[in-house]
Amino acid sequence: MTDENELDKPANAVLSDLVHGRITHVPVSVDKAIEDFHDTSQEWRRLFSELLGTFFLVLVAAGGGMMGQAFPDTITRTDAVVAPALMVFAIILFMGKVSGAHLNPAVSIAFALRGDFPWSRVPGYVLVQLAGASLAAWFLTGVLPVSAKYGSNYPASGYAAGIAFVMELVLTFGLVSVILGTASGAQNLGILGAFGVGAYIALAGLWGSPISGASMNPARTFGPDLVSGDFTSYWVYVLGPIAGAGVAVGAAFLLRGQGGGEAGSGAAQGALDTKVASPTRPERREWRERRDITRIG
Repeated sequence: MTDENELDKPANAVLSDLVHGRITHVPVSVDKAIEDFHDTSQEWRRLFSELLGTFFLVLVAAGGGMMGQAFPDTITRTDAVVAPALMVFAIILFMGKVSGAHLNPAVSIAFALRGDFPWSRVPGYVLVQLAGASLAAWFLTGVLPVSAKYGSNYPASGYAAGIAFVMELVLTFGLVSVILGTASGAQNLGILGAFGVGAYIALAGLWGSPISGASMNPARTFGPDLVSGDFTSYWVYVLGPIAGAGVAVGAAFLLRGQGGGEAGSGAAQGALDTKVASPTRPERREWRERRDITRIG
């Protein structure tokens, strides 16, 4: 293991040690890797990433219901709930390192409550998530001769909105728990996080969608509701997921203690100008060594 002081060496000293065989790893300064957060030159990339990712998510999530209405007997309920899960899997892999791949206002709020994501970024993320969802719904209505309401979420017939609210709360509690769990330690980003989150979305939809639609995402429901002009029971899909996210943050504290370190912050914010709240915690130092020291030879 490379000595901690090597992280503070200038580049020429590190190169000299490497050439002469005095170290077997190439350390990269954390201070260099984590640039000043207040440099907003990369913020547009994060926001575009969230807009694009949410667009693709809602394209598939709302598209399943709308395609099923336009082409009867072609898309089953299983198809409709598994397709968004696969899309989220893909999105995390291809853009998770840019913005964190939140795709969901409840997730952005959860990361902020956890201390892994700056509150100052939350409004921008939420706005572009809503915009991406709306663009997807508009696109679908442009290519399909059906209303966007068929791609939205509503409480099942015969079930009170309060029941749907509880269902959304519980389902989102599980979703955000998985997200926060896979956004720490070695399960920061990549295949493990993508698989965990995607698998949970599929499982939650398979058993929970008959009652509430298993939205778990205020933006996913907002887009089709906006385009169709039907906000019936929309409060269920705002308050339910946000409440569930809050419960998940509390559970994460009980399970793993406070957030705000490098692992969770890196997952929440992506790799562009990550802001770390608690970089000195032992668990964070271990993650930093894994990230900033590249094995050679």
